[in-house]
Amino acid sequence: MNDADKSARSARVAVVGAGPAGLYAVHSLLASASPLGVDVFDRLPTPYGLVRYGVAPDNQKMKSVTRVLRTAFDHGKQVRFLGNVRFGVDIRRADLLEHYDAVVYATGAQGERRLDIPGEDLPGSYGAKAFVDWYNGHPDAAERDFDLRAHHVAVVGAGNVALDVARMLVRSPDEIAATDVPDRVLDAFRNSHVTDVHLIARRGLVQAKFTPEELRGLKDLVDVDIVIRPEDVSMIDDDEARIQANRQLRTNVAMLRDWAQRPLRGKSRRIHMRFLQRPVRIVGENRVEGVVLERNEPLADGGVRGTGRMETLDVETIFRSVGYEALPLPDVPFDRARSIIPHHRGRVLDGNDLSTEKEYVTGWAKRGPSGTIGTNKSDSAETVSTLLADLATRSSYHGSDPERVLTLLDDRGAQYTHWANWLRLDDHELALGRSQGRPRVKIPVLRAMLELSRGSSARGAIGGTE
Repeated sequence: MNDADKSARSARVAVVGAGPAGLYAVHSLLASASPLGVDVFDRLPTPYGLVRYGVAPDNQKMKSVTRVLRTAFDHGKQVRFLGNVRFGVDIRRADLLEHYDAVVYATGAQGERRLDIPGEDLPGSYGAKAFVDWYNGHPDAAERDFDLRAHHVAVVGAGNVALDVARMLVRSPDEIAATDVPDRVLDAFRNSHVTDVHLIARRGLVQAKFTPEELRGLKDLVDVDIVIRPEDVSMIDDDEARIQANRQLRTNVAMLRDWAQRPLRGKSRRIHMRFLQRPVRIVGENRVEGVVLERNEPLADGGVRGTGRMETLDVETIFRSVGYEALPLPDVPFDRARSIIPHHRGRVLDGNDLSTEKEYVTGWAKRGPSGTIGTNKSDSAETVSTLLADLATRSSYHGSDPERVLTLLDDRGAQYTHWANWLRLDDHELALGRSQGRPRVKIPVLRAMLELSRGSSARGAIGGTE
């Protein structure tokens, strides 16, 4: 064992965010063979972040990555989960810098971009993130209602989230009943009137951001036709060179061209994929009644320009899915232009591009909302490599006694939870699922989550140390 390994033994690290990026960071810390003490904070009493609340319910295979992520907590007291802790309220930046030798921000992208067009705030116009939160049982959306009585719905966007939303809207109630959505959400889908979903993409099919795995998911839809107009798969000469140079793009284009040529099969629901269409305004008196689209034409550089040709698409609901974005954390440096925490190889930078002391970032807060869940593994490995190199240069560490952080949270009245609390809630959701023949049934209401996580013998003791 070298001097760097020896010197890191007593260091304590805080990871803010228990999603894939944060837990992959924990894995990298543990793999370093340096027995660091790690506390993982999350504002929710549940781990897994994007896997639990971002991956669509009908993609249970992708959710199985939790089997890997959860092993971060298989190390006894070396790694602690502290859930239901709000950064900036229950624990602050100054607290973390005082009590830990390094802090890793892995808070993801909690906001989403807007279209910035007239009519965007009409009733019936929603951000896709709110809808995703709702059908995934996120506590932030537990009291939300979405009107699914519309027959025609528009989804604006050309990424995986847009595909998820479109796919969920045309799933049959029986298919959705085979997922882990909350009971209240399942009831809403059972009463859905949606028959046609119009997926609106500003650029051409060559520029669409779908991954082949997500696009293939449309093939599994029961009683759904995929509608693509021939003019929407037209391309310019330069596109063929791009297609041949990119295997993923070749796969996507092959699928889309096949659907464009396939005759409709008379299914009861349809996804209309509309490329080279730019929403210019949402119309309606008291709620959404349609969206005005301008036809675009592709340019050699991959961009588009408007043609001035307009059409009004009659839809009664719109979901905007044009990108997530990170939000600033209280007192933490933030690059508003790029919506990320500024950094160099994961080391946080201040407003003068100088490294701050002991602070690091990973995941979407580091690189923006791009890549797959697996991308976070290499991203976090880079950040942890930087962190460990910095720790190795220090002659001593000043992380406080682990109990002092719990005392601080107790003094502030924080109702924090531990890993054992999550396991109780996890068991409850799985048992509900078994009773209904489903993989699990999520509990979306925070108060109920906390009560269930305490267990009957732990009421009133959630702030204890267990």
